[in-house]
Amino acid sequence: MLTNLACYMPTNNVYAFEHVFAKEFFAMKKLLTIAVIAAMASQAQAGVFHFTGNIANHNDVVQINFSLLNNATNVRVWTDSFQSATNFDPITALWNRTTGALIDQNDDNDAVAPGQTWYDSGFTLASLAAGDYAFTIAAYGDFAQGNNLSDPQFAYSNQAPIPLSQWCQPASSCNMGTFWSVWLDGVDSAINNNTPEPGSLALAGLGLAGIANMLRRRKQA
Repeated sequence: MLTNLACYMPTNNVYAFEHVFAKEFFAMKKLLTIAVIAAMASQAQAGVFHFTGNIANHNDVVQINFSLLNNATNVRVWTDSFQSATNFDPITALWNRTTGALIDQNDDNDAVAPGQTWYDSGFTLASLAAGDYAFTIAAYGDFAQGNNLSDPQFAYSNQAPIPLSQWCQPASSCNMGTFWSVWLDGVDSAINNNTPEPGSLALAGLGLAGIANMLRRRKQA
């Protein structure tokens, strides 16, 4: 029936119908083309990621996971939170998350990016193979002792936790700030792998309970 619809339309109406249909078709085609190009660009172009937080104790270790879809050049991962002795002196390590192998660790490197101060840390990697990686941040002195991420041992792992407010960091100061800030440039995805604090878990639990209660009321209604 639809194929014969034009036969029963006046000539002007047929023309208008064809004109509108063609216009809508090409507009949709254009939008689809733009969407495909955008999707391809997002896959091909790596991005910049930024994470911040706070550690409580001298032997806390922060882990940021990141991935590369393809072999990459000029990958950078770094801290900029030391802020001229405002916060704790960080030491960082780079791990292969697939094999667990320790690739390298760094004490001081403030030449990775602007905004760093003298005890900040990080890596500039001229080339890095596609894969999954981890970047860990700890307080200076808490060097990685093991060579595998599956069973990481750090220098302070077996010590009782000492709040940073009560700790004198080696080669630095006492009562250092707890803030950390990490940047990743040239990677395809990144995520903060650290377990939420108990307070965050409690809030999440309350949120889920609230949703369940709302759904129960709707069913009763």
